[in-house]
Amino acid sequence: MNKAEIVEALRQETGLSRTKAKEVIELFFDDMSNALASGDRVEMRGFCSIYAKAYKAYAGRNPKTGEPTHVPPKKLPFFKCGKELKDRVDYKQTPKRRRV
Repeated sequence: MNKAEIVEALRQETGLSRTKAKEVIELFFDDMSNALASGDRVEMRGFCSIYAKAYKAYAGRNPKTGEPTHVPPKKLPFFKCGKELKDRVDYKQTPKRRRV
């Protein structure tokens, strides 16, 4: 599912115009991105939590040439799946075995 499909689902569910639905989705993602950029954590209970994880600088290596290189410190978004989402995605109904 991509952003356009999310906009369409919101439009169908709420009856909003496509323009308004797109504005809502853009606002949601922009606010979420701004929160992560400012160091806040985004948490949607049961679905996921996303936070910026800090990584230290380290000495790396160019895989093509083998030449050593310096990798500066960075922050990357880290996604942690919620229990309800995990259960829903991994739902498996195992057939009961009959004893013979």
